[in-house]
Amino acid sequence: MTDAGKVEGGSLARGAPDDCLYVFSDGGARLNPGPAGAGGLARTGDDRVVAEVCEYLGTATNNVAEYYALILILEAVAEAGFRRVKVNTDSTLVANQVKGSWRIKDDKLKPLVGRVRTLLEPYREVEVKYIPREKNSECDALATKAIDEGLQGLKEPLLGPADETLF
Repeated sequence: MTDAGKVEGGSLARGAPDDCLYVFSDGGARLNPGPAGAGGLARTGDDRVVAEVCEYLGTATNNVAEYYALILILEAVAEAGFRRVKVNTDSTLVANQVKGSWRIKDDKLKPLVGRVRTLLEPYREVEVKYIPREKNSECDALATKAIDEGLQGLKEPLLGPADETLF
């Protein structure tokens, strides 16, 4: 069973048109590439949890895991009705590539950047920023939990052989 999109109370919290959604994400891989996990959390301005993701990816690079974490949480909140979003990631690569400040040198990341940008298109206002790792400890814990559960056989990998071109 997947934890992607899990929310408190079992239903997706909806946003008022002017509410801002605060999205946090973190991905990680043990070794590079290696067993990887994705963690994400979305909250309202008054700190209500809108959605949470905790996914074992299987084998991936750290950069791929970082992107999948952001993609999964954005997919989980896509129908929540928010028009403003503030994305927080502890990956300078993800923050700068999504904003367009850095070129995407690795061709394998281009479709992932494209997916993130597509998921951000419906929002009227978007802010993407880098945050220090210590301010993203909840998502780090979710990504670590996903890896641990995957290695224990409690979670199936999200990525399969068809995704090998990503790592």
